[in-house]
Amino acid sequence: MYLTAQELEAQMPDATQLLSDEPEMESSLHYSQLLILVSCLEWLWRNQDNFFIGANLTIYFSRQQLRTRDFRGPDFFLVKQTEKRDRKSWVVWEEAGKYPDLIIELLSTSTASVDRTLKKELYQNQFRTPEYFWFSPDDLEFAGFRLVGNHYQEITSNARGWLWSEVLGLYLGVAAGKLRYFTPDGILVPSPEEAAEQQQQRAKQERVEKEIAQQQLEQERTRSERLAVRLRSLGVDPNSLD
Repeated sequence: MYLTAQELEAQMPDATQLLSDEPEMESSLHYSQLLILVSCLEWLWRNQDNFFIGANLTIYFSRQQLRTRDFRGPDFFLVKQTEKRDRKSWVVWEEAGKYPDLIIELLSTSTASVDRTLKKELYQNQFRTPEYFWFSPDDLEFAGFRLVGNHYQEITSNARGWLWSEVLGLYLGVAAGKLRYFTPDGILVPSPEEAAEQQQQRAKQERVEKEIAQQQLEQERTRSERLAVRLRSLGVDPNSLD
C-alpha cells in the first residue's frame, strides 16, 4: 500500500513509494488535449523503450518538498534516455538526478499566472529543462522557450505559426484547436485512432485499385475474345497474327 508524503516524511521509507499529488485538470478540454499529447508521441515512438512521459504527475526534486508540500507537477513532461516503465511519480534523486528534457503546461484560468512566472523560473533555474512550452486549450495561446545559457529565450515560429522542438525533433503547432506534433516535413503525427483509420483508408483504397485493375483486365480479355471471333468470321486465324 502506498503512503502519503507526510507519512513518508515521518517514516523515511523508500522514495519510490511517493505518490503523485496533482489536482484534477480544469476541464474536459484540458483532458483531451493532454491525451493527444501523450498518445500521439507514444504512437510515434512505439518502437522505442528509452523515454518516459509524465501526464499530470508530480516531480519530486527535493526532500524539502516533503516538509513544505511545495509540489510541482507539469501537465506534460518528457524525459529521454531513461527506462520506459510505469511510475507513480517522478523522483529526481531516484532517477539518477534526471529532470525533464521538455515540459508543456496547459494554461487555465487558475494556473496561467503561475505557469508564466513561478513555474517558468523553476524550470529554468532549478530543473534546467531545455525546452518549455505552454498552450491554452481555451483561447489557443501558445508559446515556447529554449534554454540558452542560463535563461529561456522565446522560440521563433515558422510561417505556419509552429515552433520547432530540438528535443522532439518535431514541430509543435495548433491544428483544429489542439496542440499537435508535426514532422520536419510538415506531416501531422496521428493519434493511434487516426493512424488506424488511415490504415483502413489505405487498405480500402488498395482494394478499390485492385478491383479496378481486375475490371480492366476482364475488359481487355473480353475485347480480345471479340476481336478473335471477328477475325475468324473473316477467315483469319488470330493465332497467325502473333
